[in-house]
Amino acid sequence: MKCILTTLALLGAATHAVAEPAGLRHVTLEMPHHGSKAAVSIWYPTDDGDAPTIFAENPVFEGVQAYIDAKVQYGRHPVVMFSHGMGGTDRAQAWLTAGLAERGAIVVAVNHPHSTWGDFDMSQGVKHWTRVADLSVALDNLQSDPAFRDHIDPARIMASGFSYGGWTALSMGGLMGNHQGLVDTCTAQIGTMEACDMLLSDDVRMQDIDPGVWNASYADPRITHVAAIDPGFVWGLTAEDAADLVPNVLMIGFGGADDRMSATNFDDSGLVDLLANPEVIRLDPAFHFTAMPLCKPAGEDILKEEGDDAVCNDPVGTDRAEVHQRIIGAIAAALEI
Repeated sequence: MKCILTTLALLGAATHAVAEPAGLRHVTLEMPHHGSKAAVSIWYPTDDGDAPTIFAENPVFEGVQAYIDAKVQYGRHPVVMFSHGMGGTDRAQAWLTAGLAERGAIVVAVNHPHSTWGDFDMSQGVKHWTRVADLSVALDNLQSDPAFRDHIDPARIMASGFSYGGWTALSMGGLMGNHQGLVDTCTAQIGTMEACDMLLSDDVRMQDIDPGVWNASYADPRITHVAAIDPGFVWGLTAEDAADLVPNVLMIGFGGADDRMSATNFDDSGLVDLLANPEVIRLDPAFHFTAMPLCKPAGEDILKEEGDDAVCNDPVGTDRAEVHQRIIGAIAAALEI
């Protein structure tokens, strides 16, 4: 196992030069498996920008710069199909999608129906195969779009994601689910593992999902790499479930032994030991929501006033901007950009 970066203090990656903003195009795609449409953001390298626009900025979070509808930079580029977390959006990790595009990748971020902020139904959103299908439809579109099809490097197509999007990426890369293993884990750890009470609740009843559907392979044969950032619900798996996962796997986890989120702990769950030769990065100090955008000075107070999750409150000693850059650098290195 390639295991690196146990603490941020030990991180020694070279600083990447400041890049020009990436190009950004918004499209809406039909998702027939949902019977609805999905908004999709496509980020890409460009040298044709004029005046950049700020994307994904609000009173709580900093935004990122983008050249809207600029021309794609000449050449072939790696592709990253990115999946947000449960209840997230394409805006939540815009720092990553934009950052990778600035480094030379085409990055496609899908707003998953039923598991996006403003369109949330846990009983539907938990169906990881529909999230994989969202990404596959978006990849189909990219490969047929005259603006992008000749700029794709088919030898470097990565599935990536954060939280449940991390599981989505692993599923798209060939990891199969284990319904009984996850239900048993949630039943045993319902009081300590995040969201297990919701998964087993009468509103979701994951225990009643058809195991044959949950456990099937949803691998997309076009995927060559996977990068999973604090992937959710990685428990109850076996070596057989991981046998067909693509070999180029990057696992990124947040927090130390005493403060890691249980549901995303790929060490204690045993998942990382099932993988043939993963690159593993553990970022500490940090926590699950360090993957959210940079917070504005007033962000913490605004969230507190609204009674929202304290996603701006990183553990003491965390440099969120540095963590972001390390993740961008690690994924870029995996894609050799």
